[in-house]
Amino acid sequence: MNYVATKDKTRLYVKDWGSGLPVILLHGWPLSSDSWDDQAMAIADAGYRAIAYDRRGFGRSSQAWTGYDYDTLSDDLAAVIEHTGAPEVVIAGFSMGGGEVARYMSRHGGKSIVKAALISSVVPFRLKTDDNPLGTEQEAFDKTAHAINEDRAKFFTEFFHKFFGVGSLARPVSSELLEWARSVSMQGSLKATLECLKSFSTTDFRGDLASFKVPTLIIHGTEDKTVPIEASARLAARGIAQSLLIEYEGAAHGLFATEKERLSRDLIEFLRK
Repeated sequence: MNYVATKDKTRLYVKDWGSGLPVILLHGWPLSSDSWDDQAMAIADAGYRAIAYDRRGFGRSSQAWTGYDYDTLSDDLAAVIEHTGAPEVVIAGFSMGGGEVARYMSRHGGKSIVKAALISSVVPFRLKTDDNPLGTEQEAFDKTAHAINEDRAKFFTEFFHKFFGVGSLARPVSSELLEWARSVSMQGSLKATLECLKSFSTTDFRGDLASFKVPTLIIHGTEDKTVPIEASARLAARGIAQSLLIEYEGAAHGLFATEKERLSRDLIEFLRK
């Protein structure tokens, strides 16, 4: 297995496929890098180097006790970028992973980044406040944390139905994929699961948007009930100067599965431009 050590000696499990321009893929909560497999294969087959890693606390990475704030998570991304040894890199974040992309662009000055992508991303700000009326109430996140503490497996079983649009999409995912997602989510530590929930629900990335100085692709489903598009992608597109927003009409949150062929095509087209 291939691991990268972070500044605090946390070990991150890394997949490194293909050759060419590195494309680093950051997964969403509460999954692992395996969720990117279909896109990673397509990207590698298209002549690029697809790199995906398990966030600290999830998948096969070390289950550290601390470091689930976005400053540390962006430092972890910096360690993976350094691992590539490449002068130019593309970064793409799904859901929670979009926050790492945004914070890396500001905290690390976008070093080495030539393009970025935000897929079903939490950017710019999930929490409802007086100056962010489209956000989600703190009470909803508190209920999620309580449900996770009460019965994590039961919570994730219900969570992934909404995540993948079960009952609302014309082409729903299989029951086997739902079980896979639940089992992967249970591999993450309880500490990491709760701390990352807090981080992605309360971190304000609005100030990070001006740090995007490269072409940025934004993709989001119009029927995303997990991270509603009007409170995320549409706002991010207005705040990122060189952005292109593609809306997947009628699509839910888990685009890597429900729209996997289209997502792969759009990512590769963006890379080739």
